[in-house]
Amino acid sequence: MTDSKNVSSSDRTPPNDTLSGCSCGQDPFAALPPELRPKAQPAMSGLRKVTCPGCGLTYWTNRATDLCAECEKKGVRLPDADVDREA
Repeated sequence: MTDSKNVSSSDRTPPNDTLSGCSCGQDPFAALPPELRPKAQPAMSGLRKVTCPGCGLTYWTNRATDLCAECEKKGVRLPDADVDREA
């Protein structure tokens, strides 16, 4: 039986850090110069900011049309679509 009062803090061994030699938590591109490292994609990379021509609502979308969902439900047409029909 050992007396814990006689053991100093310097005599205690620190807990083993099992991940200290592991490279899975480190940046794999750290050795590369900054211009060669892969760029992070922007948070909204697939979205674009548009203003609905029907109601003026400004919103972010990944759809091909600029009409918001409400105007599309109401049947609002884009002005470009009307020009194609007249010709």
